[in-house]
Amino acid sequence: MSHPVRFIVFGVLFSILWSSASVAGKFGLLSAEPLTLFDIRFFIAGFLMLSISRLREKSRWPTSQEFVQLTIFGALNTTLYLGIFIIALKEVAAGISTLMLALNPLLISILTALWLGRKILPREWGSIALGMIGVSLATFPLLRDGHATVRGILLLVLSMLTYSFGAVYYSRIQWKLSRMNINGWQVLIGGILLLPLTLFFAKGNTQFDFKFLGSMAWLVLFVSIGAVQLWLHLLKEDAVKASLWLFLCPISGFVLATLILGEPLTLYTIVGGILVIASLAWGQMSNFKFLK
Repeated sequence: MSHPVRFIVFGVLFSILWSSASVAGKFGLLSAEPLTLFDIRFFIAGFLMLSISRLREKSRWPTSQEFVQLTIFGALNTTLYLGIFIIALKEVAAGISTLMLALNPLLISILTALWLGRKILPREWGSIALGMIGVSLATFPLLRDGHATVRGILLLVLSMLTYSFGAVYYSRIQWKLSRMNINGWQVLIGGILLLPLTLFFAKGNTQFDFKFLGSMAWLVLFVSIGAVQLWLHLLKEDAVKASLWLFLCPISGFVLATLILGEPLTLYTIVGGILVIASLAWGQMSNFKFLK
């Protein structure tokens, strides 16, 4: 498989798996509190990935400097991003939180330009703008009926900032560990850092039934391991172009929710999805010689 095609296949697969977390999470939340569900997921995923990395790759123990880097990445990519996001959801409608995901490509582009000195092409800025218009249109029905507090919006923006910082930070580091090893450590460290917050808010309402176990299995295997492994690969290729795939997450999330949960798929969603796909094609145009 050629490199450009692989990048696109990985990007589409990442978008589907990453957006499936909301559907799987809804089943899990019927039996567990949000922070409890996520923290158990992080611990299981972290230990599983580190075990696989050790057995398959004979991975070594990280150096002290690498532990610092992994802790920073885990704090940004797991603890702060998801911890702040969950708290914000108490004050912000689901539609608005979905829309906020569209901020990440723009934030990653700006941070990359400022931090890494990468020049952002006009076409890339245009594709980002088109993608934001598409996501805004797709979520309009939810926004129209949604409510939010100023603090909730600010917390959502802060959570997106931490995720974007984590993406740029990861792409900046010259990692000598494998992606599986990095992912395992950052998820495990992120779970450890999130544990005090989990214990503070926990009320002991978790039921380890079929809905919990099924949700946990999907979140660990297909999201924490599968989707994040794809994301780390895309980031190493190009942080800005990788961020464009985040536009597809809200759209694929709507489709999965319609097929699995029976939620309505509106004309706004369809038109918005077309615009998002157009923005992705525009942003990836340089990968195809016949489109140059």
